[in-house]
Order: sequence, then C-alpha cells, then structure tokens
Amino acid sequence: MVSSRVRRAAAVDPSAREPAGGGKWAWVALAVACAGQFLVVLDVSVVNVALPSMRADLGLSALGLQWVLNAYSIAFAGFMLLGGRAADIFGYKRMFLVGLGLFTAASLAGGLAQEGWQLLGARAVQGLGAAVLAPASLTIVTATAEPGPARTRAIGTWSAVGAGGGAAGGLVGGLLTDLLSWRWVLLINVPVGAVVLVAAVLFVRESRAHHGRRLDLRGAVLATAGLAAVAYGIVQTEQAGWTAPETLLPLFAGAAVLGIFVLVEARAAQPLMPLKVFRSRVVAGANAAMVVTGSASFAMWFFMTVYAQNVLGYTPLAAGVALIPSSAAIVIGSKLAPRLMHRTGARDLAVAGALISGAGFAWQSTMDAHGSYLADILGPGVLMMAGMGLIITPLAALATAGAAPGDAGLVSGLVNTSRTMGGALGLAVLSTVAAARTGHSTAPEALTAGYAMAFRTGAGVLLGSALLMLLWLPRRTEG
Repeated sequence: MVSSRVRRAAAVDPSAREPAGGGKWAWVALAVACAGQFLVVLDVSVVNVALPSMRADLGLSALGLQWVLNAYSIAFAGFMLLGGRAADIFGYKRMFLVGLGLFTAASLAGGLAQEGWQLLGARAVQGLGAAVLAPASLTIVTATAEPGPARTRAIGTWSAVGAGGGAAGGLVGGLLTDLLSWRWVLLINVPVGAVVLVAAVLFVRESRAHHGRRLDLRGAVLATAGLAAVAYGIVQTEQAGWTAPETLLPLFAGAAVLGIFVLVEARAAQPLMPLKVFRSRVVAGANAAMVVTGSASFAMWFFMTVYAQNVLGYTPLAAGVALIPSSAAIVIGSKLAPRLMHRTGARDLAVAGALISGAGFAWQSTMDAHGSYLADILGPGVLMMAGMGLIITPLAALATAGAAPGDAGLVSGLVNTSRTMGGALGLAVLSTVAAARTGHSTAPEALTAGYAMAFRTGAGVLLGSALLMLLWLPRRTEG
C-alpha cells in the first residue's frame, strides 16, 4: 500500500517527516510554496488574452504568437526534472529562491521587450525559472505537512492554488491588458515575486535529501531538445501538413533525441531520471494520466479565450470576467477532492473527474458562431473545470506518495513535468486540429468550426484518460 510505504520511508529518513517550515510557522511555509506554484501556473495562461495586443505591438507572426505560449511551456516541462533533482541535492528552499529569482527577472525582461525575439527569449527563461521553482514548491508542501490526511489536504490546497493560477490567467490578463497594457501581464510578477522571495527567506526552512551528488545536465538538455523538436514539428503541420519534410524532420529528430535520453539515463551513474521510478505502478500510471489530461486542460483556456474574443467579440477584460465561474469551479473541485478521496479512492475519483470534464468538452464542441454566454461559455466551462479539479489532487497524491524520500524532489518535478509536457504538446496538437478544420478563413463560422473540432478531440482524449486510469491504476491505494 502507498501509505505504508510512506510511513516506512519516514521512519528511515527523519527529514521526510520533519516540517520544513517549522512549528507554528508551517502554515506560512505552505502559503509561500503555494504562492510560487500560483505564479508559475498563472503564466501558462495569463498571456492568452494579451496575444492580440502583443502581435500588434511587436509585429509577431501567427506562428510566433503560438511560441509565446510554447517557449514557456517547453522550457518549463523540459527542465523540470533537473529542477526537481536540484532540489533534492542542493535543498528545497535554496532552489525555490533560485527559481523564483530567475522567474521574476525574466518577467521583467519580457515586460520590457521591444522585439518579438526578446519576448520569446524572456518567456523561455521564465519557463526555466518555473522549472526550478515548481518542484521545489511541491516538495516543500509534502515535507511540511505530516503524512496522512494532513498531507492530502496540503496537496489539495497546492493543487487548488495551482489550478486557480491557470484559471485566473484570463481574468488577470484581461484586467491588466485593458487597464494598462499587455506588458503588465509579465511585469506584475516582479512585485509579487519580490514579496514571495522575502517570505521564503524568512519562513521556509532548508532541507535536502542528497549530498555529494551531481546534476545530470546532459539528460536535461536532451529531454528539453527532444520535447521542443516534437512540439515544433506538430506546430509545423498547421502550415505544411503532416507529410511535409519540415514537419517530419523535427518530429523524427525529436523522437530520436528522446530515445537517446532514455538510453543515456539507463546507463548514467547518477541519472536525471532514474528509470527505476517507473517500476512503481502508481507513479508510472499517475504520471501517464497527468500527461493525457494535461493535454486537454491547458488547451481549454486558450480556445475558450480566443472563442470569446475572436468570435463573440468580447474585450480582453470581458473574456476574463466570463471565465470567472470556470475558474471558481476548478478551485472548488480541487478543494473537494481530498474529502471525496476518502470515500471513493483516488483512482475512482480521478476517473469520475475525467468523465465529468469530458462531458463538458463534448458540450463545448456544440458551440455556435452566434452563441450565448450561458450555453456556450458558462455551462460547459464550469463542467470542464470542475472535472479537472477532481483529477489533479488524486493524481498528484498518488504520484508523490509512491516516491522514496530521497526522490521527493525528483518525483515532484516529474508530476509537474508530466502535466506541463502534456499541456505543451496538447496545445500544439489541438491548435493544428483547429487550423485544419478552419482552413485559411477568418470568418466567425469557420473559426468556430475549428474550435469545436478541438474540443471534440479533447473530449475523446479525456475518455481515453479515464480508460487508462481504470486499467493502470490500482483501485485502492490508501491504508
């Protein structure tokens, strides 16, 4: 059983049960960790509503506009394993501070960018900072909270805050873009990051699991390069098609590089990703499910935002306000999940969440070019995001509970990597699906048909995710 494994691990390694935040200040350490997670997930989606303004100001192409999202997501996913292992070796607090500092500095550079390439570079560095910050934040949460119900509740809060970050992106981005400018969707991170940095210095206590180990930089570069090449190849299908050399070359090259990564990790003395981690059925299954569900959830915010603006004529602020109920739904779902897990089991709750969210995607795929708010944004949006909220917490709890204490940072990084990698690839695939259906037309009816096809595909992906979890994950892992 997973929980018995955690108890045995804690008995061997005192740091696994010793609160990282220390006594009465533990709740502050948890709040700091959650704030860091909120920032990194917020920046996946906060730029969505600002994309038209960025394009007009910096002269970005349609492909360049998509890479404003992908540059962040791919660097985030590709280097997160390195960030997780760095937390194990150098300390969770230290790497939290390094990641947050890098993230904040890159946000400043992006907000001040004068050329498109400067913005894309800043977004990639932002993603690198997030890759260091995110696994450290989850490891601080699991190290601060006692094993058992308290830790499940803490992970639920972390999941809810992260989900809220992704959900709040549309509203925050809309407010800042309408009232100030698109630059403030990045510049807002600077004062917030500074406050969180000071709180982390004061209230988070240092802890680490490994001494004398080395980082596997070669593995990190291979993982990131492979993922970037695959994502680039998928994006190319929008303009060149699936059989064109400019599509096939990066796809095959990316697959080859990822294959080399697996071979290197299998032979490395101190690998970035010890393949033994995947011997755990729970860890492997939970991360596979994270990849699949993440591929649909990240794209949902993008398509809902562009549908509201490009088809229904909403302003950036109105689009953000329109998605507030969906934002609330994912937070509520994440907070309810720990209570429901005790009744249903983690696997069954995650399966139910996938089916609920899939039903919302199917409903959204009936959208109309002259749609109404209630039927085409509110109803399906709430259903999609409530289901997603019920998925995230049980999968994160399963994946981290199956980890040895010395691999806590690594497995925390893997959880975030799986979700973000799925999101980056899912956005690329679903954008291509939408573009193939839309063609070269910019008419509202054609755009709606493309977005609807993307949501229809997302519904199928979530149905497949539910089946995967039923077949792979054990029914009961508590006790």
